[in-house]
Amino acid sequence: MTQSQSRTRDPATWQSVQTERGSLWIFTGIRDFVDNIANTSPARLALTAYCLAIFLFTGLLSLPAASADGGVTPLYQALFTAVSAVCVTGLTVVSTAVHWTFFGQLVILVGIFVGGLGTLTLASLLALMVSKRLGVRGKLIAQEAMNNAGRLGEVGTLLRTVISTSVTIEAILAIALVPRFLTLGEGFWEALWHGVFYSISSFNNAGFTPHSDGIVPYQMDLWILVPLMLGVFLGSLGFPVMLVLRRHGLRWKKWSLHTKLTIQVSLILLVAGSVLWALMEWDNTRTIANMSVGDKITHSIFASVMTRSGGFNLVDQNHMDATTRLLSDALMFAGGGSASTAGGIKVTTIAVMFLAIVAEARGDADVKAYGRTIPEGTMRVAISVIVAGATLVCVAAFLLLSISGASLDRVLFETISAFATVGLSTNLSAELPPAGVYILAAVMFAGRIGTITLASALALRQRRQLFHYPEERPIIG
Repeated sequence: MTQSQSRTRDPATWQSVQTERGSLWIFTGIRDFVDNIANTSPARLALTAYCLAIFLFTGLLSLPAASADGGVTPLYQALFTAVSAVCVTGLTVVSTAVHWTFFGQLVILVGIFVGGLGTLTLASLLALMVSKRLGVRGKLIAQEAMNNAGRLGEVGTLLRTVISTSVTIEAILAIALVPRFLTLGEGFWEALWHGVFYSISSFNNAGFTPHSDGIVPYQMDLWILVPLMLGVFLGSLGFPVMLVLRRHGLRWKKWSLHTKLTIQVSLILLVAGSVLWALMEWDNTRTIANMSVGDKITHSIFASVMTRSGGFNLVDQNHMDATTRLLSDALMFAGGGSASTAGGIKVTTIAVMFLAIVAEARGDADVKAYGRTIPEGTMRVAISVIVAGATLVCVAAFLLLSISGASLDRVLFETISAFATVGLSTNLSAELPPAGVYILAAVMFAGRIGTITLASALALRQRRQLFHYPEERPIIG
């Protein structure tokens, strides 16, 4: 039988073959597209992965099944919530407990988990899911995201370790929290849901709560507050640090320079933030003045941990003194560790700039720390991250001031909270018109994607230069 006879006698079979080829061609095209991005532009792949996740969760949150009233949630509210979840921020324009059904809260929780894996990790996983492999460039990207924590051939293992570490820590936190909710009179399934929700939200530094009044009812309950603080602090260290701790434990000499700087600066900011917050709020009758000394200390430590990126709050941010809000702005802008679930400009950026200032003051030619010299390229990246972050905050604050008409301190607080993916709020987000909501959503997205992607792109992009201009030093300062 000839091929033409086969087509004539069995047109249905021929049509199905053509359809199958067409679908395979589409899949092949998508695979080649992702492969091309993965091997040429890590920034575009990270951007693509996060955009796809945000569009997906926006669509799910727009469904009638996601809202408690059974209606379709307006686009700006669904989009803002999806961005806040995927970018692990925690800012809300509607109450998480009141507006969303269990399905809606589950969508938010999955978004938090996915977004908490990190931009480059998520981009690498997207490449693996679509093309079943990572090219050499893609492996270099993933390795860079993990601070070169393993050899190039171990990238797949590193990605699996990241996911397993997240799940393990979140499971431990949930095991610690569920019994407490049971003792407080909640049913088993309700306690289980709240324990899991808070464990994922805390480790990913998201700040979402399934209770309408947040964690304020538990402000004296260390059984709940301590796991939340531990989850947020561990999540803010970053996966590269956790991989080093998992491999070498507390043996300081075997830690990488990144691990030493991250833990040291994180502890310094934690202690300094706690002391300063306590001094500023100790006699504030609207916050902690009427509490016992022990509760005041607990609130101060909790505020210092959460301001760095956690987003849970025990006091109304509008009731704090102006000096405390300014301190919170600084701590939020600093953020947590690189390749972590925290935001901000990152503690290693602060460490590198401080070391550069010390070296310049001493007249040293090199910037050194713990027997290592920090390359000049790293300092250029740190400067770029700080300037880019400050510029984004200034532009967004200017736009929000013109739209909302709110006071500068509230607008600046909300803008930095969005940029640093913290989630602490003066309730300005819920008061903004749709235009302001879209601006804050863009700031959250840029804060989560921008500085990390910029740092990685600059670190991986090296251009050969065959000439060198004569040096001339301009006057500085």
